[in-house]
Amino acid sequence: MENKKTERILVINPGSTSTKIAVFDDDKQIMAQTIRHPLDEVKAFSWVMDQFDYRMEHINAALETAGIDKSTLTCVMARGGLLPPVPSGAFNVNKDMIDYFYAAKVNVHISNLACVLADAIARPLGIPAMVYDPVAVDELEDVARITGMPEISKASRGHVLNSRAMARKCAEEILGKKLEDCTIIVDHIGGGCSTWLVHNGRCIDCYSDDDAGFAPERCGKIQAMELAMLCYSGKYTKTEMSRYIRGKSGLSALLGTSDAIEVERMIESGDEHARLVYDAMARSHAKGIADLASVVCGKVDRIVITGGLANSRMLMDMIRPHVEWIAPMEVMAGEFEMEALAAGGLRVLRGEEKAHDFVWNR
Repeated sequence: MENKKTERILVINPGSTSTKIAVFDDDKQIMAQTIRHPLDEVKAFSWVMDQFDYRMEHINAALETAGIDKSTLTCVMARGGLLPPVPSGAFNVNKDMIDYFYAAKVNVHISNLACVLADAIARPLGIPAMVYDPVAVDELEDVARITGMPEISKASRGHVLNSRAMARKCAEEILGKKLEDCTIIVDHIGGGCSTWLVHNGRCIDCYSDDDAGFAPERCGKIQAMELAMLCYSGKYTKTEMSRYIRGKSGLSALLGTSDAIEVERMIESGDEHARLVYDAMARSHAKGIADLASVVCGKVDRIVITGGLANSRMLMDMIRPHVEWIAPMEVMAGEFEMEALAAGGLRVLRGEEKAHDFVWNR
């Protein structure tokens, strides 16, 4: 029997003050490093795309220190940036994608730089560079987009890379099926949160972190009239309110800390208000899961809880009784973005999936 060629895949995932890199031989991680970037160094750049040389220098140094010869790579995978709405799966890094990010003036995010870094490494080697399940994945059904206000359509955004990867893991390892043959609800709970209905491999409905259950640093779903009144109360500027909704609300505002470990210590020491708030957060996530289950008439194969707070047994025990009447609940704690990117690239290299070509409609 002919042995399969080992695919050596470099994964690049830039954050605001860090660059995560990892190298995989097929699905086995052989190197991983989080490169920290001092805030004062990052602030020296007025535009994220100007950080190309700075980030590339650090990536090259890390690979050299780890003894990774770039000529041994067969693919480079990058975190997907803020593209226009696209379907899930792999996208080849091409000129249209790079040009789009250099022209982007509104959706400016450090993840936009990832594909440029990947292309710069891959192109001289003659190997593919791809992104997988970018933040911009939008497969919502048309009926899911409609709200009661014509000025506002429901947006698809959240932790799609990690959530879809956990749905696939659940399908293959627990259900023994292909993702495309399952219906799985994934609730990602970290500092922020999002909840996804993955039906036959597609993310057909979701709750983002501004309309899902609340989280350590997110307010979640809020009654519209009360929020509007607060916005026009004169207490907050637009920027301040945006930061409050996405960064300073949730557990942080209710209990003075966004640290779930600290909240659980408060509960264990007899703080009944902390218990009430934590239970309310659990219930808010259960409501989101049940809402999405109604879209498929309750025909759900599994519910998956992932993200950092899935490590909390207390929180999981609070959520479980509210949702297991729908389907069994699986806990897949943590974030697996690097593994998900590598696995997506590996499936393309093995011919199990086909990569899309991004087209920028200028």
